[in-house]
Amino acid sequence: MTGSDESPSFRLVYVPGVMPDKWVRIWNERRPDVPLTLTQAPPGAAAGRLLGGDADAGLVRLPVDRTVFSAIPLYTEQTVVVVPQDHLVTAVDEVSPEDLSDDIVLHPLDDVLDWENLPGRPAVERPATTADAVELVAAGIGVLVVPLSLARLHHRKDLTHRPLKDAPESSVALAWPEDATTDLVEDFIGIVRGRTANSTRGRRQPPAEEKPRRDDRRKQPAKQAGAHRRGSAGGTPKGGKAGKSGRGGKQGKPRRRP
Repeated sequence: MTGSDESPSFRLVYVPGVMPDKWVRIWNERRPDVPLTLTQAPPGAAAGRLLGGDADAGLVRLPVDRTVFSAIPLYTEQTVVVVPQDHLVTAVDEVSPEDLSDDIVLHPLDDVLDWENLPGRPAVERPATTADAVELVAAGIGVLVVPLSLARLHHRKDLTHRPLKDAPESSVALAWPEDATTDLVEDFIGIVRGRTANSTRGRRQPPAEEKPRRDDRRKQPAKQAGAHRRGSAGGTPKGGKAGKSGRGGKQGKPRRRP
């Protein structure tokens, strides 16, 4: 991957459900000289894009391989169950896994939740994508458990969702190859962390320039400087007093007449 000085743009990859608009807007305000290229990739493909040099950083779902990636967790999403509008669970504000025991719970191949035990009954086949699973929910074939952002991304008028408690959650992070931490990556880190435009925290700083000396003039000898100060103040030479007429020496007293 090329360094930040050679890169014509900053390339950001993101996974479905992540909304990078706010950070992209701030980037364009702060770095108008460096265009930001935005690319969406499936959750399983984002890491490959980063390692292959096709992107400088990515907004991805955890976990990532921390032996090759640096990652900054940003937020954790709420998990919801997507159901038809007339489903029984729409009568409650929150659903438990036990409430889905009689339902077919679809488990797409691109699922981003780390399940130990999927609730409900398994489907005969796993849908290829989350989008395919949403279509099956709309057809009344089952229900789907996803992070809230994916439920909103695939929103349909005939479907709704409810929070699902005691379920795994999905966390979103900013990730980049550990050996490719460029200045542009540091700039984007500052944006997602809410740093001000003037903050240089985390950036590689150039070596500090040597401060110029205040005064390299030579000091005058002490005696000469003292004499100069006395002369400029209008003083008299040592040992003499100024007379009233301005001449040096003492004036005599006037003689009395006999």
